[in-house]
Amino acid sequence: MVGVAFRYIVEDVDAAIAFYRDDLGFQLDMHPAPGFAALSFDGVSLYLNKPGAGGAGQSVEGAAPVPGGWNRIQLVVDDLAAIVARLKAAGRPFRGDLIVGIGGDQALVQDPSGNLVELFQPKRA
Repeated sequence: MVGVAFRYIVEDVDAAIAFYRDDLGFQLDMHPAPGFAALSFDGVSLYLNKPGAGGAGQSVEGAAPVPGGWNRIQLVVDDLAAIVARLKAAGRPFRGDLIVGIGGDQALVQDPSGNLVELFQPKRA
């Protein structure tokens, strides 16, 4: 294997770029066409595709790719409360409230197309 990458289907690639780059700190690596962009964060790649754009945006077995659902990437953070406050102040939507767990706390923020990003702060021993 060469690396790890995730792909999200998004309605508006430019809006998704702004969310991941400006709100979450991803780096924009490539944006060669309106329907596709590649970003990265800490050595992991995130590919964004608009439905119908490129190979990943094409229908397979009669089903078209769509954004949303419960699958998500997880970003490990040091100060969950501060990040949630900043994103809420910026008007970013969340799915549910802060979740307090055994191993850590999490919040689920939505990108502009409704895809989830889990912000996770592990418990410290």
